[in-house]
Amino acid sequence: MKRPLIHIFGGTSDARQICVMMDIAGIDYGLSVATPAGAQQAMGIRGEIVTGRMEAEEMAEYLQKRGTKMVIDASHPYAERLSQNIVDACQKLGIPLIRYIRPSDIDAVEHPLVYKVATIKQACEIAANLATRILLTTGSKQLADYMAYLQGKTVLARVLPTAEVLAMCEDCGLSVDQIFALKGPFSADFNRAFYQFCQAEVVITKESGEQGGFREKVEPCLSLGLPCIVLCRPEQQFAGERITQANGLEEMAQLLANVCM
Repeated sequence: MKRPLIHIFGGTSDARQICVMMDIAGIDYGLSVATPAGAQQAMGIRGEIVTGRMEAEEMAEYLQKRGTKMVIDASHPYAERLSQNIVDACQKLGIPLIRYIRPSDIDAVEHPLVYKVATIKQACEIAANLATRILLTTGSKQLADYMAYLQGKTVLARVLPTAEVLAMCEDCGLSVDQIFALKGPFSADFNRAFYQFCQAEVVITKESGEQGGFREKVEPCLSLGLPCIVLCRPEQQFAGERITQANGLEEMAQLLANVCM
C-alpha cells in the first residue's frame, strides 16, 4: 500500500470535508482521529484512518516513520493540547504544517441574554447565579470541571452516545435523568424543543461555528428567554516557520489546489 505523504489530524466534520476535497483531487493522505467513534464517523473516506491519541514525541516518530511531507491540523478549535503537540512534532521534523481555522460566528451574536466568557470557571459562576437547572452542550472532555464548579446545581449534559462518554458521565456522578446522549449538530427547531423538554433554565455552550451548529444552539435560547453562556475559543498562536493558516474551507481548497500543481 502506498504510504500517504500528507497527514491530517482531526475528528471534526471540517476534517472529514477536507478529506473529501483530497479524495476528489486525488491526493494521497492519512487521517488521525482520537477515538473509535471518530473513526466510525470518518468511514467512507479513501485515506487511511489511524485511531488513538498521540503526544508530540509519538507524533514525530510516527510522521517520520511514514515519511510524511506535510501535516494538516483540522482538530477541534478547543483542542489546545493536541494542536500544540502537532506544532511541536512538525517543528522538530521540519515538516510544513497547515492549521485549519474554523470560521467563527461569535461577533454576529450580541444580546443581553448572551454571556461571552473565557474560562469554564467564569461560565459556571454566571450560570450558578442565574439558575439551578443548567444544560451543558460543551461535550464531555471537561465535564468533571463543570461538575466541580456547579456543585449544588442540577447539571444536564448533552453528550455523544458512546460507551466511553457515558462511563465518564457516570464517573462524574450524573444520573440517567441528567444524561442526554445524542449526536449533533441539531437544527434550531430541535434545540428549541430539546431545551423545553429537559426544562433547562440556562444553557452553556461553545463557540463551535457553523459546522458545530453554533447559531442553532443560541437562537432558541433567545426565543425562549433562556440565558446562553458561550465559552469563547482560546487564543492560539500558529505563527512559525513553515506554518500556514487556512481560514475556512475555501482557503483550504485553494491551498490543496497548490499542492496538486
